[in-house]
Amino acid sequence: MPNDTRVTRFILMGFSAAPELQTVCGLFLLVMYLAVIVSNLLIIMLITLDLKLQTPMYFFLKNLSLLDIFFISVPIPNFFINSITHNNSISILGCALQVFLMTSFASGDVFVLTAMSYDRYVAICCPLHYEAIMSSGNCVLMVGISWATGILFGALYTAGTFSMPFCGSNVIPQFFCDVPSLLRISCSDTLVVIYTSLGIGVCLGMSCFICVVLSYFYIFSTVLKIPTTKGQTKAFATCLPHLTVFSVFIVTACFVYLKPPSDVPSVSDRLFSVLHTVVPPALNPVIYSLRNNDVKCALKRLQQNLCPSGSVHVTIQSSCPWVCGSHLTSKFCSY
Repeated sequence: MPNDTRVTRFILMGFSAAPELQTVCGLFLLVMYLAVIVSNLLIIMLITLDLKLQTPMYFFLKNLSLLDIFFISVPIPNFFINSITHNNSISILGCALQVFLMTSFASGDVFVLTAMSYDRYVAICCPLHYEAIMSSGNCVLMVGISWATGILFGALYTAGTFSMPFCGSNVIPQFFCDVPSLLRISCSDTLVVIYTSLGIGVCLGMSCFICVVLSYFYIFSTVLKIPTTKGQTKAFATCLPHLTVFSVFIVTACFVYLKPPSDVPSVSDRLFSVLHTVVPPALNPVIYSLRNNDVKCALKRLQQNLCPSGSVHVTIQSSCPWVCGSHLTSKFCSY
C-alpha cells in the first residue's frame, strides 16, 4: 500500500518566500484594503443618509459596496497578519470558510451587477413603466435573490471542494485558499461533485452575462435613436464604466475559479488573484459613485450639515445646479 498522509493544514505561500518581501506585499495590500473600505463605507453612508439618493440605482450600489467590503475583508486581513507574523499556515476549516465566503460574495457581486444592468435597461428603454417595474418591493426581491443565490452557490462550491480528501503536498501558492490549488493536491479519483458545482457556476455566470449583453443591446439601440450627438455621447460614457467593471470582474473570476489546475503555478496566477480581489472593489466607488454628480452633491450637503457656513452653501449651489429636474429624467442623468 502506498504511503497516504492526509493533509490537516495548508500553507499559503503568498507572493514570495522572502519574509521581507512578503511583509512589503502585506503592507501594500493593507493600504489598498483600507482605501477600499473607507471609500465603500462612505458610499453606503451617503446613500443611507441622503434622501435624494433613495432610488433603485443607488440601492443596488449600496448593496454592491457592502458585498465588496465583505469580499475584500476575507483574504486581505488574514494575509497581512500572516505576512507580519510569518505564520502562513491555515486549518482546513479556515480554508473552507475562506472559499465559502469569497465564492458567496463574488457570486453576489455578479448578480447585483446584472440587476444594475436591468435597472438601466428599464430606465432608458421603458421610462414610463419605471416606477411600476423597479418598485421598492421588486428591488428588495432582486437583491435578496442575489444574496441568497450567492450564498447557496458558495455552499455548494465549498461542499464539492472539501468533500475530497487531500494528501501529499499541503502548499497553496496563493495568498488565499483557491479551488484550483486545492484540486491540484487532492488525492480523490473522482471529481463529480466539484465538477457539478463548477457546471452550475458556469451556467449561472453565462446567464448573467447573457442578461447583461441583451440589456445593453437594447440600451444602445435606444441611445442611437437620440437625435443629439451630445446626448448619445453622454449615454455611452455612462454605460461603458459598468461594462468595464463587469467584464474585469467576470474575466478575472473565470481565471481564478475556473482555470484548470496546473503543477507549476505562474506569476500570472497571483496577479489575476490580486486583480480579482482588489481591483473591482476599488474601482466600484470611483466609477459608480465618486465620479457621479449626485453623489458629489450629497457629499457636499453632508459637509454643509457637519460644518454649516455661508461659503459652503454658495459652493453647493454653484456646483450642483440640479439640471436633471424631473423624476424620470434624473434617473437617466444619474447614469
